[in-house]
Parts: sequence; structure tokens; C-alpha cells
Amino acid sequence: MNSNGKNDRREFMQKIAILGGAVTLGVPNIMCAKYNRLPKKRLSIDRVDVEFEREPLIDSYGFKGGYITRLWQVAAQMHGPQGNQAIGLGVQSPLWSDSGVTSIWSESGSNSLMYNLTGRAVQIIKESSFDSPIQMLDDIFDEVHGYGKRITNNGDLRKTFTLNSLVSVDNAAWLLFAKQNEIESFDDLVPDAYRIGLSFRHDKIASIPSISFSTSESEIERLAGQCYNILKIKIGSPGTQVEMLERDIRRLVVIHEKVNNMTPQDIKADKDKTFYYLDANGRYETKDIFKQFLDKCRKIGVFDQILMVEEPFPEHLEVDVSDLGVIVAADESAHTDKDALLRIEMGYSAMALKPVAKTLSMTMKIARLAQEKKVPCFCADLTVNPVMVDWNKSIAARLRPFPKLGVGLLETNGHQNYRNWDKMVGYHPRGKSSWNRPEKGMFHLHNEFYDESAGMFLPLEHYANLFTNK
Repeated sequence: MNSNGKNDRREFMQKIAILGGAVTLGVPNIMCAKYNRLPKKRLSIDRVDVEFEREPLIDSYGFKGGYITRLWQVAAQMHGPQGNQAIGLGVQSPLWSDSGVTSIWSESGSNSLMYNLTGRAVQIIKESSFDSPIQMLDDIFDEVHGYGKRITNNGDLRKTFTLNSLVSVDNAAWLLFAKQNEIESFDDLVPDAYRIGLSFRHDKIASIPSISFSTSESEIERLAGQCYNILKIKIGSPGTQVEMLERDIRRLVVIHEKVNNMTPQDIKADKDKTFYYLDANGRYETKDIFKQFLDKCRKIGVFDQILMVEEPFPEHLEVDVSDLGVIVAADESAHTDKDALLRIEMGYSAMALKPVAKTLSMTMKIARLAQEKKVPCFCADLTVNPVMVDWNKSIAARLRPFPKLGVGLLETNGHQNYRNWDKMVGYHPRGKSSWNRPEKGMFHLHNEFYDESAGMFLPLEHYANLFTNK
């Protein structure tokens, strides 16, 4: 056999090994079209430029006991050798990432501080090289986080604040890394070590809208008429703990009355119902007050429709949650994979993944851990732009089905909240594709979604113009 024949056979056997692993996993419709090539080139960075624009919301968006009115859209343009460059996007949410900073510095001030952290990261990584974007994040995080503590005058600055500031830089790094290694698909971009957490391939995922403190009753009725299977409901209303509890229950009664007659589609459950995904953003200060909330949910007939409760307690409250009778999910308290492991050990039985808030690099780590610990994951939103929705969707599409539902889950609420959403869809080169139009509460992901990697490798003309139109 000639040398070409040996090479062909070796490649064939490598592919068979991958396919054999897929069969062993026993996962239906698993991704197994290509084996992952080992990149030979390091991530090489000459410089990074950063710009931002503010996008106003239709109304104030209430959560975590506060409100936001606009969101900073950050673009990082990363330049490498031989003229390669890539633009990564991020959306800042200081209220979500560290409400303590927002309470002192205001909405605009806390956004300015977070943007300064992005600027510090850019200074650190210029004229540098790394084995991968994951190594880049690992190498710079402590320095950027320390800088954040100093400029916010907050020695307890939450790690999510820093991670949120690094999303645009991390995304740009992955896209530049792909160009430098001639990678043209998201599947090939995921390193071998992290594929275990992102090995599924859904043909549909549930689209989850969000109901905040400020969502009007007319909007709730509109959502009810669109047959969403799952609704995310923000709890943890402003006020004292007693006031919060009373307001949360009153709000749930109103919502339950509006949506209880919905008929979910395409969800595999014991019986047809609309599920509630509750998010307290750490507002319940004790386990006792949260148990009172759950008892009241039973009395008003809501409890059986609670799919899960996300972050009921403040991060510092380290208590066992395995006896609460509901799925408790970790989000902002699971800053890193190490923090996620601590939550799992406390009985948290689901994990919200947020590549749009904690970086794609950190998300890969948490997804791998969750898969190893058999903890289901889903993707939550940060009220991001259409381009970033598809980054989130690319992760949600590759997670194992959520228990009892048979599908993947993706929260997305930008279309509900941005004043200029329709215009922003035009900033996404594949914004009007079929996979971005939910039908009866479902995003349908056909082959083109995977073949085109949701358009993530295509040029972003609008955001590129932020740099050329200075």
C-alpha cells in the first residue's frame, strides 16, 4: 500500500473511532460528522481595539431588586499577524453581574467601570500569544479582576463582573483563533477536552421569554397567546423580605391566571402544562423565607408548574438545597467551574450556562463539569443582541435534553425589551434565518443552522463600522 493509501486509512480509522464513541454514548442525533483537528497554531494577538454603543430598552427592565434602561453593546476588534482580524461582541449588565457596584455607582457609572476592565484586558494581551483562548482567559483573569477591585473600591467584587467585561475579548479571541487555524465550523472549534459537554445535536429547542417586575399585563397576555411552553419569571421584588414575598406571590397569581390556559406544544411531560422557570437573583436571604414562598406557591396552585428556581439565595449563603422539593439552578453564583462544583455539592441540580455573560471559554469548562456530574444545563439570556443570541443558541443546541422535557432550553428576551430590535436583527448576517423565528415556542434547528455555525464566522458590517467611522 502506498503512503497516500496509509494516510487515507489512518484518517478513516480516526473517523470510525469517533463514530464508535458516539454509539457508546447512546445519544440520539449526536454530532459526529467530523473529528476535531488539533490546531497547530497558537492564538497570536498584535493588538485589540474596543468600541461600544448604547441600545435603549422599550421600558425599564426590572430584576434583582433594580432596573435597567439601556445596555452597552461592546465590540472588540482583535488583530493578529498576516492581517487576520476578528470582531467579538459583548453586552454589559452590571446589575446582573454585581448589583452592589450598581447600587453605589448608578447604571451609567457601573457600565463605565466595567468598560474600563475591558480596556485593561486589551492592554494586557496586546503583542502576546497563547495556546488557546481558554489559556488567555486563565492567564489574564486574576490581573483584570484585581484591577476591577481597585477601581470599584470593592474588595469583594464578584467574579461575574469581570467575566462579563471579558466576553467581547474572549469571543474575538475564539474567532481569530479559528482564522489562524483555518477552522470554519463551531463543532471543529470546540477543543477535544470540552466536547463531552457539547456533544448533543437538537433539531429544536424551547424558546423561553422573560417576565420581569415591569412586564405589563398586556405583554403577559400576548405571551400567553403565543404558546410558549416555559416562561421565565423574575421574583425577588424590591422591598423588605416580607414585602418581597407578598409582592412575588401577588405577581404569580396574576401571571398564573393569564397563562394557565396555554396548551404547550412539543414538550414531553407527564401532562400538558405551562412551566414556570423562576429566577430570584439571590434575593431570598434565608432558607426559611424561601420555604414560605414555596408553601404559598402550593396554596395558589402554582407549585406543580414550577420547572425550576434559579439562584434563590445570596451567594454567601451556603446551604443544602436538596430538600426543597424543586430543581434549584445555579447561575451567577457559578462564576467558574470551581464555583459550579461547590454549588453542585450543595445540592444545586441544574446549571444555567451563559457564554454571553461569563465567556465562551468559561462556559466550556462549566459544561464539561456538569456533564461529568450528570447535572443538566440550559442557556440563560443577558438581554443580548441578535448576534449573541445565536452564540447562546449554539451552546443550547448541543446540551443534553432537560429532564422530563425532551428538548434543550434557551432563554431569550431581547426581542421583548430592545427598542430597536428589528434594526438590530439586520446587524446579524443571518438574523432573518429560519432558525431565528420561533414557532409555537420552539426554535427549529435544521441542518443549515449547524452547517453555517449560526453565521458566527461571517463578517459583522455594522460593528466593523464602529471602528472605521471614528
